[in-house]
Amino acid sequence: MLNIVLVEPEIPSNTGNIARTCAATGSVLHLIRPLGFDISDKAVKRAGLDYWHLVDVRDYENLDDFFAKNDVAEPWLLSTKAPRCYTEATFTDGCYLFFGKETKGLPEEFLAKYYERCLRIPMRAEARSLNLGNSVAIVTYEALRQLSAPGLLDHGAMTTWL
Repeated sequence: MLNIVLVEPEIPSNTGNIARTCAATGSVLHLIRPLGFDISDKAVKRAGLDYWHLVDVRDYENLDDFFAKNDVAEPWLLSTKAPRCYTEATFTDGCYLFFGKETKGLPEEFLAKYYERCLRIPMRAEARSLNLGNSVAIVTYEALRQLSAPGLLDHGAMTTWL
């Protein structure tokens, strides 16, 4: 199981899409306040479609509250400012993947504290960043690939077409 941590997400449809990724992968979704939307917002639910019952969503007042309630042995912080590529990390079951808000990313002091645990997704220098939902999916599936996708189907169902 992976832990996806969104620190102060701002866009409800991104969070909904990430919730759907969590539903499909069995990952826990941790939301760190303040949120840029009401968690019951229709846009969040619409983006997650009918998957919400499959998502373990946990809500925290701030990063201090999060760390007080979780024993985070292996944090990985994703940032465009990180020193190394996400493919250089060795992910373990139960690790925590931290992603920042859409407009600013993770807090600078948080990145500095865990500098050796910071990862980036490679992209062209002219591009500022990827969409948050895409970033979460890329890194989540790399971690699952390394873990051999425990508990997940590795093939599709056979369907007969008429």
